[in-house]
Amino acid sequence: MAALTGLEPVTAPAPAPTRPRVWRGVVFLLAAAYFLIPLGASLWYTIYTPTTGVSFAAYGELLTAEGFGSSLLLSMSLAIATIVLVLLLTLPAMLAVRLGAPRLRPVMEVLCTLPLVVPPITFVAGLTTSLRVGTDVLAPTPFWATLIAVQNPAFPIVLVFAYVVLVLPFVYRSLDAGLRTMDVRTLVEAARNLGASWPHVLFRVIIPNLRSALASASFLTLALVLGEFTVARLLGYQPFAVWIVTISGSKGQLSVAVSILSLLLIWLLLLAVSTAFSGKVRK
Repeated sequence: MAALTGLEPVTAPAPAPTRPRVWRGVVFLLAAAYFLIPLGASLWYTIYTPTTGVSFAAYGELLTAEGFGSSLLLSMSLAIATIVLVLLLTLPAMLAVRLGAPRLRPVMEVLCTLPLVVPPITFVAGLTTSLRVGTDVLAPTPFWATLIAVQNPAFPIVLVFAYVVLVLPFVYRSLDAGLRTMDVRTLVEAARNLGASWPHVLFRVIIPNLRSALASASFLTLALVLGEFTVARLLGYQPFAVWIVTISGSKGQLSVAVSILSLLLIWLLLLAVSTAFSGKVRK
């Protein structure tokens, strides 16, 4: 038949050779071992002693440990205040630059990422010097009481300002990635042409499209505030991370148990938020 028609028979293409996927399992096992082995060793350290054997007494002591509740509450309050303040400062500024002055985007990017190149010890040294000099200079003025109030140990606002500076690069990158996925100018112009006010545009148009970016920025801030030690310790305050280090000398099992529980708490929060956002996307 092929000789009569002058056409060569068409043969089906050979199936492409399947690549071995063993390396994926190896990488997954190595990553799991890297994270789970230290966590398992820490858990075993908290529940086992050679004298008493397996016991969960270290976790039972958490509720009655001195300073546990107050330090955790302080860290959570500082985290919430830092998240609110850094988003209020960063998001409107980024929108203003994108809509009104696009040429200033490189300048803003440099300013927002500048804290990455400043060591925390240098930052806190400059902050301590500024507070000391400011107290002497502002002593004859009414602003002296304000400077003292921001250093109140019950809720040190100066730590909020310091954490805003430290977390600014991560928040900027998260929001910038979210803004790159949407046409901000078109959305704003469409909403404004329909008669929407600027607050309505921000809360009903921009923020709903930035849920994932805002969630990433918020949890990066939460993780930094809960784990930050240098600035708070050198300034003389005792949030959660400083409290863990303080009790680690006398109660090692308790400090490791607190660290494990705080890590699991952050994981659960991240899982809950990711599940909530994925559910909204599917809907």
